[in-house]
Parts: sequence; C-alpha cells; structure tokens
Amino acid sequence: MAISMSEQAILTGSGQTWQHWLTLLEQQQAAAWSHKEIAAFLAQQQASHWWAQMLAVQYEQHIGRRVLGQDCSGSFSVSVNKTLPGNMDEALNRWQQLVKDEQHFADITLSRGPDISHTEKWRYWRCGLADGSRVNINIYQKSPDKAALSVQHEKLETEVQVEFWRSYWKARLANI
Repeated sequence: MAISMSEQAILTGSGQTWQHWLTLLEQQQAAAWSHKEIAAFLAQQQASHWWAQMLAVQYEQHIGRRVLGQDCSGSFSVSVNKTLPGNMDEALNRWQQLVKDEQHFADITLSRGPDISHTEKWRYWRCGLADGSRVNINIYQKSPDKAALSVQHEKLETEVQVEFWRSYWKARLANI
C-alpha cells in the first residue's frame, strides 16, 4: 500500500528514509505489535515522539491494519474549517446562533451537551451524538481581525460517514 506522507517529508522530519523505517520494522516482525508498541520501538530508534507516532501510522497503513483517516481504535474523524471575521468570542457567538435550537444534527439526536469552555487562546463548543460520535468546535485567533473555526467530528465508523459529515459540516459552515 502507498504511504500517505511523501518520502521527502519522512526523510526531512525523521532523519531517515521510509525504506529504512520499513526495513527496521519488518526485521522486528512489528506487524504483530500494537500501535503503542510500534511507536515505542520507533522512539527507541531515535525518532521523535511525533515522528514515532506518524511512522507507526504509516506502517499500519502499509500492512493494511488501517486505512487513511482511521485512528488506532478503528474509528474515523473529519475536520472542516472556516475563517471568520472578528475575534474568537464573536466566532463562538456566530456558531451558537447557527445551532442555538438544534437538538440533532442530520437526524442524529444530541446525547450530551453542548458544553462550552475557553482558555486564553481557545474557545470550545462540544457535544455528543446518539450514534456515539462527538462534535468539537475549536476556535482560535488567526490574526487580529480573523478567527479560525474548526468542526471536528470524531468516532465515526466508516469512510462513508466521513464523506457524509464532511459535506454536511461544509454546508452548515457556509451559513455562518
């Protein structure tokens, strides 16, 4: 299977070629290992924590354990972003106005929330859906007069759901 990162990115970021990492993992028969074990081994081989995680994902994709966009638990997620005029609080307010009376998204009932929280640099809006998935709205100040709003929908079961929700959230953000 083709890898989802470029060979050059792997070489530049990890200091070694993909073939180096692949050979090392195959010599260790790492296909029998968990994601955590693969990443720990790569970290012992001088890959940074971030690169150990990325290389473990690449390896799992290579051996067919996961597909592009799938996390180590087997679920999928999708993220849709939009830049809005104004500050973080204004962006959060616009989102809240868009969804203020919602009890469901695409006919899936909210099971939890919405919960709103903030830090100095972030604004968050979160809810759970009855199908077990979660919706996270993450907002940060992109520039003095623009805020970035990201819809992250997690714990999806299939790639088909990813594409459905990507279209759904893009359409919703078009109205904000």
